Amino acid sequence: MSQDIVIEGVRPVRYIAIGPGSDQLIDGAIVDEVQACISVNGRELASYMCSPHDLAQLAHGFLFNEGLIDSLEDIHHTRLNDNHCVDIWLKRDFTPPERTIITAGCGGGITFADLSQRHEPLQTTFQVAPAELAELMRAMHGGALKYQAARGIHTAALADRDGILLQVEDIGRHNCLDRLRGQLLAEGRDSAGQVLLSSGRISSEMINKARRFAVPVVCSRTSPTSLSVALAEAWGITIVAYLRQERMRVYTHPERISGLGLTMEQL
Repeated sequence: MSQDIVIEGVRPVRYIAIGPGSDQLIDGAIVDEVQACISVNGRELASYMCSPHDLAQLAHGFLFNEGLIDSLEDIHHTRLNDNHCVDIWLKRDFTPPERTIITAGCGGGITFADLSQRHEPLQTTFQVAPAELAELMRAMHGGALKYQAARGIHTAALADRDGILLQVEDIGRHNCLDRLRGQLLAEGRDSAGQVLLSSGRISSEMINKARRFAVPVVCSRTSPTSLSVALAEAWGITIVAYLRQERMRVYTHPERISGLGLTMEQL
C-alpha cells in the first residue's frame, strides 16, 4: 500500500517475508479489527468483532436484518460511544430475544433468527445472464479497496444487471450484509429485485438476511451449505456459487438464469 494513500480501516505494518532463498523486510498493510456491541433501550443486545468504520449503520442494519426494526422510524436516538459500542433507543418497549445463535465463520457473527419459520416464496420474473453475473463479480472484486490494499477482509454488493449499486467491506461476511442494509436505510433505498453478491460462504443465516433484502439472486465466489440451499429453494431464492470468471454453479431456481439449457428436473 502506498504511504500516500489512506484507506479507512487499513493500517501500515512491517513484516518479514520468507521465500525460497531469500528473506525480505516488507512495508505492507493489515485491516483493522475491533470488538463492538449494540445496546437497545439500555440493555446490551449483542457483541461482535467487526471493522471499525460506520458502526451506527452496521448496528441499524443488524437490527433490521434480524427483524427487530422495520425502518429508521422505529429508532428514537442512536449514540456511538468511544468503546465502539452503539446505544440505540427505540420508540417502543423492547424485549430481547430469548435465544442467541453464534454463527460459523469469521467475524463472530450472531443471529436471533428462527430458521425453522415458514416464509412465502419470493415471486419475481427477474432474469440475469451468466455473463452479466460474471461481470458483476469482477466489478465487485475491483471495487474492494480494503481487500486490494491489505487482503483479509470480506466484501458484499448489491447490483442490477447494469452494474454495482452499493458495496461494503468488513472482516465478517455477515457484517457486510448488515452494512449494506444500514446504508440502504440511511439513504432511503430499496433492494428488491436486485442481485446480492458476497465474497464469503453462503450459509443459512446469510440466506435469511438475503430474504430480508427481497433479492431474487444471491452469488458468491465460494460454496453454499446444505441448509442454505434448502432454505433458498423454499423461499424462492436463486443461489449461484463458485462464480469465478465465466464459470459458476446454480443450486436453486435456475429459471432466473437466462439461456440455460437444463432445468433441475432434468438432472
